[in-house]
Amino acid sequence: MTRPTPPHFHQRLDEKETLSHESWKIFQIMAEFVQGYETLASIEPSISIFGSARFKEDNPYYKLTVEISRLLSDAGFAIVSGGGPGIMEAANKGGQEGRSPSVGLNITLPHEQVSNPYQDISLDFKHFFARKVMFVKHASAYVVMPGGFGTLDELAEILTLIQTAKSRRIPVVLVGSEFWKGLLDWFKTTMVPFGTISTSDLQLMTLCDKPQDVVDVIFAFYQNRALSPSAEEQRKLLEL
Repeated sequence: MTRPTPPHFHQRLDEKETLSHESWKIFQIMAEFVQGYETLASIEPSISIFGSARFKEDNPYYKLTVEISRLLSDAGFAIVSGGGPGIMEAANKGGQEGRSPSVGLNITLPHEQVSNPYQDISLDFKHFFARKVMFVKHASAYVVMPGGFGTLDELAEILTLIQTAKSRRIPVVLVGSEFWKGLLDWFKTTMVPFGTISTSDLQLMTLCDKPQDVVDVIFAFYQNRALSPSAEEQRKLLEL
């Protein structure tokens, strides 16, 4: 007579299979990092641009992003976006119209993310955290257009890294006073009085509305410092 298998034995087998699968995922994650490091090392200096995937070509911020990206590309900066539609597409389009490379860091999503056709260099990621490191590691500046939760996530990420000195200081430019003013006011009138951030943290961001102002802010920041990371900054970036 066959003895029935205890239910907990099947459970342990499932756990082993899950652990084995997760262990092999490490190699996939490593491959994404290696490919990203090797590909993006040659495109410095670069600027990462973020914003809503939902804006269409007739949206004023789409058009503004194309102009900003074209100016920055002609100024010698590779343009890096998330590779999808909306503001990401506008960033790559403007970058391609300029003289520097247009780069897309694409992410696999169940909806919204469809690669745009304006990418000279295209990388595909399955893991958000690997992709986010690539945005930071090679960026000489962040340009943040109006967007949703993903845009806020990228903004909070770079501000946290700079605030905690885990990354080098770079310009973080918010574009669109109408969109960002309420958030910045909340930082000032709520977060600062509650003591969750310092007044000096407000200086980590610059608010702009005109394309040329974005370019001028970035060049002013680097007027007395090198675009390339110093040896100490390189060490910090290795620890991201």
